[in-house]
Amino acid sequence: MKKQVMVIGLGRFGISLAKALYNMGHDVLAVDTDLKKVQGISSEITHAVQADATNEAVLHDLGASKFDVAVVAVGETIQNSVLSTILLKKLGVPYVVARAENELHGSILEKIGADKVIYVENEMGARVANSLTLTNVLDHISIAPKYGVSKLAAPKHFSGKNLSELGLGRAGKLGISVLLIQRDKEVIITPDRSETIKPNDVLIVAGENDKLEQLLATPNS
Repeated sequence: MKKQVMVIGLGRFGISLAKALYNMGHDVLAVDTDLKKVQGISSEITHAVQADATNEAVLHDLGASKFDVAVVAVGETIQNSVLSTILLKKLGVPYVVARAENELHGSILEKIGADKVIYVENEMGARVANSLTLTNVLDHISIAPKYGVSKLAAPKHFSGKNLSELGLGRAGKLGISVLLIQRDKEVIITPDRSETIKPNDVLIVAGENDKLEQLLATPNS
């Protein structure tokens, strides 16, 4: 599912993330105060602008409230990171992700309302890109553009239904394969489509990212 994403800060991480999101098919607006960085990426994503993301009026004029996701990729300048995060939430961005340099920085970001805090030294830009767009997934590994393997906690509406009823399996309507189910200490490898999902099950699935998001967003009756 195509999303509108704003990336603030064009350091190495911000550039990597913006490109990865754009290559996945999303609309990406990159924002930085450094004109050279903005010009350097402008031809590789949807749009890039030179602007101060710590200014509420500027973010408002950029239409921040219309974006599905905003990423504060600024790291070294903690004050700017915190201020941008606060303003994005104030303007109504539904999902704000902020980069933290250390645990203290991360704790502050969480307390001011960041929906997700990431530590760049532990995560690669492309992997983070998937976690932003598949927000109900516990972990995701890209196998090819727009395809991957995901680990997810079974949503409540999965409970009591078998894989066939949920449209899962290669023969299902979404074409999402279930590689295994972790049920407490039990692991069910390549489960049969008649296998019924129980509360607290964790599934490892493979398929198209858009189809996975569709499955998670649409409760089965």
